[in-house]
Amino acid sequence: MNHRFFTTLTILAFSLVTSVSAQRSAFNNDPEVVYLADHLSEPVIMLTASPTDVYGDKKANRRLGAYAKDTKLELLAIGKHAYQVKGQGLHSVITGWVNPKLLASKDKDFIANFKKLYERQLAVQELIDNEDVAIGMTLKEVSSSLGEPTETTVKQTREGITGDWSYIVKEEQKHYRYVYGINGQVFRQLSHVTTEEKQSTTLEFENSVVTAITRKKNNGAQDVKIVPVPVHYRF
Repeated sequence: MNHRFFTTLTILAFSLVTSVSAQRSAFNNDPEVVYLADHLSEPVIMLTASPTDVYGDKKANRRLGAYAKDTKLELLAIGKHAYQVKGQGLHSVITGWVNPKLLASKDKDFIANFKKLYERQLAVQELIDNEDVAIGMTLKEVSSSLGEPTETTVKQTREGITGDWSYIVKEEQKHYRYVYGINGQVFRQLSHVTTEEKQSTTLEFENSVVTAITRKKNNGAQDVKIVPVPVHYRF
Protein backbone atom coordinates (compact mmCIF):
# COMPACT_ATOMS: atom_id res chain seq x y z
CA MET A 1 0.00 0.00 0.00
CA ASN A 2 1.25 3.50 -0.80
CA HIS A 3 2.61 5.10 2.38
CA ARG A 4 0.95 8.46 1.75
CA PHE A 5 -2.43 6.88 1.17
CA PHE A 6 -2.05 4.66 4.23
CA THR A 7 -1.24 7.74 6.31
CA THR A 8 -4.34 9.46 4.98
CA LEU A 9 -6.52 6.52 5.96
CA THR A 10 -4.95 6.45 9.42
CA ILE A 11 -5.74 10.13 9.93
CA LEU A 12 -9.27 9.56 8.72
CA ALA A 13 -9.86 6.66 11.05
CA PHE A 14 -8.24 7.91 14.24
CA SER A 15 -8.05 11.73 14.20
CA LEU A 16 -11.55 13.14 14.28
CA VAL A 17 -11.50 16.80 15.21
CA THR A 18 -14.89 17.14 16.87
CA SER A 19 -18.34 15.65 16.81
CA VAL A 20 -19.63 15.38 13.28
CA SER A 21 -23.17 16.07 14.46
CA ALA A 22 -22.00 19.26 16.18
CA GLN A 23 -20.14 20.68 13.21
CA ARG A 24 -21.98 19.24 10.23
CA SER A 25 -22.98 22.15 7.97
CA ALA A 26 -26.34 22.72 6.35
CA PHE A 27 -24.95 21.16 3.17
CA ASN A 28 -23.23 18.22 4.88
CA ASN A 29 -26.20 16.83 6.74
CA ASP A 30 -26.76 13.38 5.25
CA PRO A 31 -26.40 10.86 8.11
CA GLU A 32 -25.52 8.10 5.62
CA VAL A 33 -22.51 10.00 4.26
CA VAL A 34 -19.03 10.51 5.73
CA TYR A 35 -17.78 14.01 4.81
CA LEU A 36 -13.99 14.16 4.66
CA ALA A 37 -13.87 17.89 5.40
CA ASP A 38 -15.07 17.05 8.90
CA HIS A 39 -12.00 14.90 9.45
CA LEU A 40 -9.13 16.00 7.19
CA SER A 41 -7.01 19.08 6.73
CA GLU A 42 -5.53 17.83 3.44
CA PRO A 43 -7.48 16.73 0.34
CA VAL A 44 -7.55 13.19 -1.04
CA ILE A 45 -6.86 13.14 -4.78
CA MET A 46 -7.96 10.32 -7.10
CA LEU A 47 -8.07 9.69 -10.86
CA THR A 48 -10.77 8.49 -13.20
CA ALA A 49 -9.88 5.08 -14.64
CA SER A 50 -12.24 5.60 -17.59
CA PRO A 51 -14.79 8.17 -18.81
CA THR A 52 -17.03 8.66 -15.80
CA ASP A 53 -20.59 10.00 -15.50
CA VAL A 54 -21.32 12.41 -12.64
CA TYR A 55 -24.67 12.54 -10.83
CA GLY A 56 -26.47 14.97 -8.59
CA ASP A 57 -27.02 12.53 -5.72
CA LYS A 58 -25.60 9.27 -4.41
CA LYS A 59 -28.42 7.28 -6.01
CA ALA A 60 -27.49 8.48 -9.53
CA ASN A 61 -30.87 10.09 -10.17
CA ARG A 62 -29.69 13.16 -12.13
CA ARG A 63 -26.75 13.21 -14.54
CA LEU A 64 -24.67 16.39 -14.28
CA GLY A 65 -22.02 15.63 -16.89
CA ALA A 66 -18.91 13.51 -17.26
CA TYR A 67 -15.18 13.37 -16.52
CA ALA A 68 -12.66 12.25 -19.10
CA LYS A 69 -10.25 9.42 -18.36
CA ASP A 70 -7.29 10.32 -16.08
CA THR A 71 -9.09 13.37 -14.64
CA LYS A 72 -7.84 14.42 -11.21
CA LEU A 73 -10.65 14.49 -8.66
CA GLU A 74 -10.82 15.67 -5.06
CA LEU A 75 -12.66 13.17 -2.90
CA LEU A 76 -15.24 15.06 -0.80
CA ALA A 77 -17.45 12.41 0.77
CA ILE A 78 -18.04 8.68 0.98
CA GLY A 79 -21.41 6.99 0.67
CA LYS A 80 -22.22 3.31 0.85
CA HIS A 81 -22.14 2.84 -2.94
CA ALA A 82 -20.94 6.18 -4.32
CA TYR A 83 -18.29 8.86 -3.75
CA GLN A 84 -18.79 12.61 -3.94
CA VAL A 85 -15.99 14.25 -5.91
CA LYS A 86 -15.01 17.55 -7.49
CA GLY A 87 -13.06 18.01 -10.71
CA GLN A 88 -12.87 19.42 -14.21
CA GLY A 89 -15.64 17.98 -16.37
CA LEU A 90 -15.75 17.99 -20.14
CA HIS A 91 -17.15 21.55 -20.14
CA SER A 92 -16.83 22.92 -16.59
CA VAL A 93 -15.91 22.04 -13.02
CA ILE A 94 -18.42 19.54 -11.65
CA THR A 95 -19.17 18.49 -8.08
CA GLY A 96 -21.22 15.33 -7.89
CA TRP A 97 -21.42 11.62 -7.22
CA VAL A 98 -19.60 8.87 -9.09
CA ASN A 99 -19.24 5.10 -9.04
CA PRO A 100 -16.03 4.30 -7.09
CA LYS A 101 -15.36 1.35 -9.42
CA LEU A 102 -14.57 3.90 -12.13
CA LEU A 103 -11.85 5.57 -10.05
CA ALA A 104 -8.17 4.73 -9.62
CA SER A 105 -5.71 5.11 -6.76
CA LYS A 106 -2.18 4.08 -5.88
CA ASP A 107 -3.84 1.82 -3.33
CA LYS A 108 -5.47 -1.01 -5.28
CA ASP A 109 -7.67 -1.82 -2.27
CA PHE A 110 -8.98 1.72 -1.77
CA ILE A 111 -12.64 0.69 -2.16
CA ALA A 112 -12.35 -1.93 0.60
CA ASN A 113 -10.36 0.44 2.81
CA PHE A 114 -12.81 3.31 2.39
CA LYS A 115 -15.68 0.89 3.07
CA LYS A 116 -14.10 0.03 6.42
CA LEU A 117 -13.64 3.73 7.15
CA TYR A 118 -17.24 4.44 6.15
CA GLU A 119 -18.67 1.71 8.40
CA ARG A 120 -16.47 2.78 11.30
CA GLN A 121 -17.44 6.44 11.11
CA LEU A 122 -21.16 5.65 10.98
CA ALA A 123 -20.77 3.42 14.04
CA VAL A 124 -18.79 6.12 15.88
CA GLN A 125 -21.35 8.77 14.99
CA GLU A 126 -24.15 6.61 16.37
CA LEU A 127 -22.22 6.28 19.63
CA ILE A 128 -21.69 10.03 19.78
CA ASP A 129 -25.37 10.71 19.09
CA ASN A 130 -26.26 8.36 21.99
CA GLU A 131 -23.56 9.84 24.27
CA ASP A 132 -21.88 6.45 24.51
CA VAL A 133 -18.33 5.16 24.05
CA ALA A 134 -16.61 2.00 22.81
CA ILE A 135 -13.18 0.43 22.70
CA GLY A 136 -11.32 1.70 19.64
CA MET A 137 -12.62 5.27 19.79
CA THR A 138 -10.13 8.12 19.93
CA LEU A 139 -10.03 10.52 22.85
CA LYS A 140 -11.31 13.30 20.60
CA GLU A 141 -14.29 11.14 19.69
CA VAL A 142 -14.84 10.41 23.38
CA SER A 143 -14.81 14.14 24.11
CA SER A 144 -17.40 14.66 21.38
CA SER A 145 -19.60 12.04 22.98
CA LEU A 146 -19.18 12.61 26.74
CA GLY A 147 -17.47 15.99 27.00
CA GLU A 148 -14.40 16.67 29.11
CA PRO A 149 -13.52 14.02 31.72
CA THR A 150 -13.93 14.58 35.45
CA GLU A 151 -10.54 13.10 36.27
CA THR A 152 -7.53 12.23 34.11
CA THR A 153 -4.36 10.20 34.59
CA VAL A 154 -1.61 10.31 31.96
CA LYS A 155 1.58 8.26 31.89
CA GLN A 156 4.28 8.82 29.29
CA THR A 157 6.87 6.12 28.56
CA ARG A 158 9.27 5.32 25.76
CA GLU A 159 6.55 3.21 24.17
CA GLY A 160 4.06 6.09 24.12
CA ILE A 161 1.34 7.70 26.21
CA THR A 162 -1.11 5.69 28.32
CA GLY A 163 -3.58 6.63 31.01
CA ASP A 164 -7.25 6.82 31.84
CA TRP A 165 -10.15 9.24 31.72
CA SER A 166 -12.92 9.06 34.30
CA TYR A 167 -16.43 10.43 33.99
CA ILE A 168 -18.07 10.61 37.42
CA VAL A 169 -21.72 11.43 37.97
CA LYS A 170 -22.58 12.67 41.46
CA GLU A 171 -25.81 13.65 43.11
CA GLU A 172 -26.78 15.33 46.33
CA GLN A 173 -28.24 13.17 49.08
CA LYS A 174 -30.35 14.85 51.75
CA HIS A 175 -30.22 13.36 55.23
CA TYR A 176 -32.96 13.91 57.79
CA ARG A 177 -33.49 13.42 61.50
CA TYR A 178 -36.66 13.21 63.49
CA VAL A 179 -37.27 15.65 66.33
CA TYR A 180 -40.06 16.17 68.81
CA GLY A 181 -41.97 19.40 68.86
CA ILE A 182 -43.27 21.23 71.91
CA ASN A 183 -46.60 19.51 71.63
CA GLY A 184 -44.99 16.08 71.35
CA GLN A 185 -45.45 15.71 67.60
CA VAL A 186 -42.60 14.24 65.55
CA PHE A 187 -41.15 16.34 62.76
CA ARG A 188 -38.66 15.41 60.06
CA GLN A 189 -35.84 17.94 59.95
CA LEU A 190 -33.06 18.28 57.38
CA SER A 191 -29.81 17.26 59.05
CA HIS A 192 -27.17 17.63 56.34
CA VAL A 193 -26.49 17.18 52.64
CA THR A 194 -23.76 14.99 51.16
CA THR A 195 -22.56 14.53 47.60
CA GLU A 196 -22.30 10.88 46.63
CA GLU A 197 -21.03 9.17 43.52
CA LYS A 198 -23.92 7.75 41.53
CA GLN A 199 -22.04 6.17 38.65
CA SER A 200 -18.74 6.40 36.84
CA THR A 201 -17.15 5.39 33.55
CA THR A 202 -13.38 4.96 33.33
CA LEU A 203 -11.67 4.68 29.96
CA GLU A 204 -8.14 3.29 29.67
CA PHE A 205 -6.23 4.42 26.59
CA GLU A 206 -2.97 3.92 24.74
CA ASN A 207 -1.73 6.59 22.34
CA SER A 208 -5.12 8.34 22.36
CA VAL A 209 -7.15 5.20 21.54
CA VAL A 210 -9.50 3.58 24.10
CA THR A 211 -8.37 0.07 25.06
CA ALA A 212 -10.65 -0.76 28.02
CA ILE A 213 -13.84 0.52 29.65
CA THR A 214 -14.91 0.12 33.29
CA ARG A 215 -18.40 1.13 34.36
CA LYS A 216 -19.48 1.43 38.00
CA LYS A 217 -22.95 2.16 39.33
CA ASN A 218 -24.10 2.77 42.88
CA ASN A 219 -27.37 0.92 43.31
CA GLY A 220 -27.83 2.12 46.86
CA ALA A 221 -28.49 0.03 49.93
CA GLN A 222 -29.81 -3.40 49.08
CA ASP A 223 -31.83 -5.74 51.28
CA VAL A 224 -29.75 -8.78 52.12
CA LYS A 225 -31.69 -12.03 51.98
CA ILE A 226 -30.59 -15.03 54.01
CA VAL A 227 -31.42 -18.63 53.34
CA PRO A 228 -30.57 -21.61 55.52
CA VAL A 229 -27.28 -23.36 54.88
CA PRO A 230 -27.52 -26.74 53.16
CA VAL A 231 -28.62 -29.57 55.42
CA HIS A 232 -26.67 -32.79 55.19
CA TYR A 233 -28.67 -35.91 55.92
CA ARG A 234 -27.26 -39.22 57.00
CA PHE A 235 -29.20 -42.31 56.16
